[in-house]
Amino acid sequence: QVQLVQSGGGLVQAGGSLRLSCAPSREAFDRYTVAWFRQIPGKEREFVAAISRSGIRTYYEHFVKGRFTISRDNAKNTVDLEMKWLQTEDTAVYYCAAQLRADYGLEDVRRRDPYDLWGKGTLVTVSS
Repeated sequence: QVQLVQSGGGLVQAGGSLRLSCAPSREAFDRYTVAWFRQIPGKEREFVAAISRSGIRTYYEHFVKGRFTISRDNAKNTVDLEMKWLQTEDTAVYYCAAQLRADYGLEDVRRRDPYDLWGKGTLVTVSS
């Protein structure tokens, strides 16, 4: 069973930046559409960003557009989420997710159920 290994995250002041990374324990990552979700305490897990298998198409939820950037390096087998201008409302556990399907637009990649693989989560805390 392939596992997703996450790294990065931690504590940062408001206005600061953090980078999250996700990589599979084995297998080529370029077969997967990859996304980041987050879960704020007491709320449902929500979509943050996604990237197509080739990396040509990216998708963002409105509340991170212009601040977060998702990217992938298929040679290094990683997908990163660069987070800038972090706000206290961004405090959450962030999850990497992957699915063996192509992407079919924002409404498609925002759905949680098609994702077969999930990372264990990384806590991001933004202090005021």
